[in-house]
Amino acid sequence: MFVTNNASREPGSVAEQLTGLDIPTSADEVMTAAQAAAALLRTRLEPGARVLVVGGAGLVTAVHDAGFVLVESADEEPDAVAQGFAPELGWAQLAEAAYAVQRGAWHVASNLDLSLPTARGFAPGNGSLVGAVRAATGVEPDSAGKPSPTMYRLAIERAGARAPLVVGDRLDTDLAGARAGGYPGLHVLTGVSTARDTILAEPHLRPHYVGADLRSLLEPHPVPVRTDADWWSCGDSAARVDDGALRLDVRGTATVDTVRAAAAASWAAADAGLPVDPSTVPELPVGTH
Repeated sequence: MFVTNNASREPGSVAEQLTGLDIPTSADEVMTAAQAAAALLRTRLEPGARVLVVGGAGLVTAVHDAGFVLVESADEEPDAVAQGFAPELGWAQLAEAAYAVQRGAWHVASNLDLSLPTARGFAPGNGSLVGAVRAATGVEPDSAGKPSPTMYRLAIERAGARAPLVVGDRLDTDLAGARAGGYPGLHVLTGVSTARDTILAEPHLRPHYVGADLRSLLEPHPVPVRTDADWWSCGDSAARVDDGALRLDVRGTATVDTVRAAAAASWAAADAGLPVDPSTVPELPVGTH
């Protein structure tokens, strides 16, 4: 199953893109934040309830298919506002959402990702746009997407999985959702969150496994071992924390084992009330084995 916080696209569109990358995928194997938002709406609203959708085609389709009546104005007295990202969203749509929420509509966000990676850098994500409505209304929205475990639960139910593993590249969504849902998580170092982010991760963001990339799904994951003098060893790398400073002992070049050892040392120190000084944590190579 492919689980995405992208609520602007329909599952079929995502499946087509993956298939074009030589990853054969059907629409049923894609779970979007839009579908999760529609499922969340169904927990409190009956079919036929009015929903003001502020978002792209994926959210429009998901809310419609869930049996709700779509409206475009706060004056139509919607029971809820479903908000998701779409690049064409502007002030007028955000204003309608704010008006509806002020009048009592339930505010449901597909996801709360503050940033969105683009070819030119990071741009405002849905969380930033939701924040505008929150700031205008003073009402905290409910969110359906990662890091809420709702999407994972729905995907697991659809797949009939018995031993799920969450794989992702962003700690504050993918891996936080895994922790929240009680699922093991694999963080791959090919996306938003870096090796350094992993080493400094707070408990609710920590992955169970760290891999260089998706090939790590088929590779062993050695567990760092605590040795003498509080060194943590993994492969050809070892790490420890001295007076808040991270120290590394690497034979050869740094690899993902270096990240594993450094994370183990850093997490153990932080859990003992001795957090690592971030300035002592280097940005280790990404995509190494």
